[in-house]
Amino acid sequence: MDKTLIVVSGLPRTGTSMVMRMLMEGGVEIVTDGLRSSDECNPHGYFELEKVKTIPDDASWLKCHCGKAVKIVSELLEQLPADINYKVIFMERNLAEVIASQQKMLTMMGVPVHFDGGQLTGIYENHLIEVKSNLRERPNCDVLCLNYNEVIENPHAASLKIIHFLSIPLDAEKMAAAVDIDLYRNRAEAAISAKKEETNSTETDKAELINKLKSLGYM
Repeated sequence: MDKTLIVVSGLPRTGTSMVMRMLMEGGVEIVTDGLRSSDECNPHGYFELEKVKTIPDDASWLKCHCGKAVKIVSELLEQLPADINYKVIFMERNLAEVIASQQKMLTMMGVPVHFDGGQLTGIYENHLIEVKSNLRERPNCDVLCLNYNEVIENPHAASLKIIHFLSIPLDAEKMAAAVDIDLYRNRAEAAISAKKEETNSTETDKAELINKLKSLGYM
């Protein structure tokens, strides 16, 4: 594992911070600078590293953190260096919940929210298809897809899945205890109703996705 980098990824608001906390409590050294402090959206912290945003320009520094876990937003995964082995824990969540949670987060940040829920759902779905296809084609990437809702419902089972995937001895009880089910506030039935628009991924869609991630502070 010392030659492998653990990457926790997914769209913003899919539970990546929760999994980083699980790993930390379980015994994995995480890479974070603490610059983004905890808030109402993530009261236990974001576990982020500002330097991740430099990956498109220089990702050579990632080698120094093999054996540790780092949080990297899904849009940057295709730019990971090919000379490192990765264990990617990829978080997924009901997209209506994701969009509702992002909207709430942007509102709390004082950022004007102007987007079409149906269009954004289509953009996100196309993005996820492309990202997962790219990961499957990379021989240096092992991927575990975890569903946010399933982790919330059974954190112990999710912890055991992670331990089996990483093949390292971790404390499953402490990992499970790190899951705060009270933070599951944007449930599907209460989330915005967003009917997906059938569209093919375009450069405009990619630009809109990047702008959204920037507004959320991830790029």
